[in-house]
Amino acid sequence: MGIRVAVAGASGYAGGELIRLVAGHPEFELVAATAHSQAGHRLDVVHPQLAGLDMILGETDAATLADADLVFLALPHGQSAALAAQLSPEVRVVDLGADHRLADPYAWANYYGGTHAGPWTYGLPELPGQRELIAGSTRVANTGCYAAAIILALAPLVAAGAAAPADVVVVAASGTSGAGKAAKPHLLGSEVMGDLSPYRVGTHQHVPEIKQATGATGLSLTPVLAPMPRGILATVTAVPARGVDPRAVLAEAYADAPFVHVLPEGAWPHTAATLGSNSCHLQATVDVDSRRMIVLSALDNLGKGAAGQAVQNANLMCGLPETTGLSVWGVAP
Repeated sequence: MGIRVAVAGASGYAGGELIRLVAGHPEFELVAATAHSQAGHRLDVVHPQLAGLDMILGETDAATLADADLVFLALPHGQSAALAAQLSPEVRVVDLGADHRLADPYAWANYYGGTHAGPWTYGLPELPGQRELIAGSTRVANTGCYAAAIILALAPLVAAGAAAPADVVVVAASGTSGAGKAAKPHLLGSEVMGDLSPYRVGTHQHVPEIKQATGATGLSLTPVLAPMPRGILATVTAVPARGVDPRAVLAEAYADAPFVHVLPEGAWPHTAATLGSNSCHLQATVDVDSRRMIVLSALDNLGKGAAGQAVQNANLMCGLPETTGLSVWGVAP
């Protein structure tokens, strides 16, 4: 018998990716998968890519999750806290939603609204000291997808005093799976294909999370919906605080990080190279005209940006090597 795992919110894109990773994990045993409107349906009908997984989606409630040692909550923002509060404190929980990411209740109110549920251990192992905190926790808040790409690009530069924290500008493109699985007119293929469209300009909910994790004090984020199913490419620029090589700072910071790859000189990240992996690819330079630092960051928003990150955190919580059951390499073409 392995570590008994349940996935709440298994009918969504992140939930389906979690099921795929858990089912192939050498130490995890999938004992429950739940949904809301899809409860009672066969898992492999809701997710055809999981053909052969003979399981019926259950109701999303504490009773259905009660037999698990480890629970992943892949629920819409604002729905995790109430369910998590009903679970035994001995059960390890990784929340893929935003409910427990922010320490500041005012930031929660401004960007999400409603009651602030309070912070859990933040689930980005590559931040200094965070692996140990995650390993000692039973409640971990997974990162947001844009947040993961941007924090990994920016945090070491601010921490080293190489980038000024007050003037960070980010333009980031994401695939449509980042918007969830619910049918929405603006996500129809005929609307998305052949188009790039900005959204939540100047108001994106990941901004306070990024500032909290990096120490940035002023950050402008322009998200762009791209005509692809999955992937994020973030362009992060900042004013150099002193004359250092940003690529060298990143390479030193991630020298022992199995999932963060600072690419060789002249190679630039692109989303297809991270598809299906739990890796983030980085490259950095200094603009010859403005002298701003530029960091490019690419990852799979359902991998390192969601489900893969959640499994990496769960591995640490369960005393396993963080790479267990996860791929460092992408799928191509």
